[in-house]
Amino acid sequence: MKEEKVGYVSNYFGKISVAAIELTDGTLAVGDSILILGHTTELETTVSSMQIEHKQVSEAKKGDSVGVKVPEKAREGDKVFKIVAD
Repeated sequence: MKEEKVGYVSNYFGKISVAAIELTDGTLAVGDSILILGHTTELETTVSSMQIEHKQVSEAKKGDSVGVKVPEKAREGDKVFKIVAD
């Protein structure tokens, strides 16, 4: 397995456990596995739902800002990688 950098966490909403992710490279789709890495963050999860401006979407591309539900706290500035098969 290898990781491709797709973006970074621009905000985290603790009450609803959602990370706002700015996509700077590639695409992200529902069902993709992602890895969020930072100074104190190491979180691997599968994208179960994704929203852009409070609307459900199944795929997002470079330049989009998406909200993704995450099981643990993510921090502003954490890097987001998509896990892809070799």
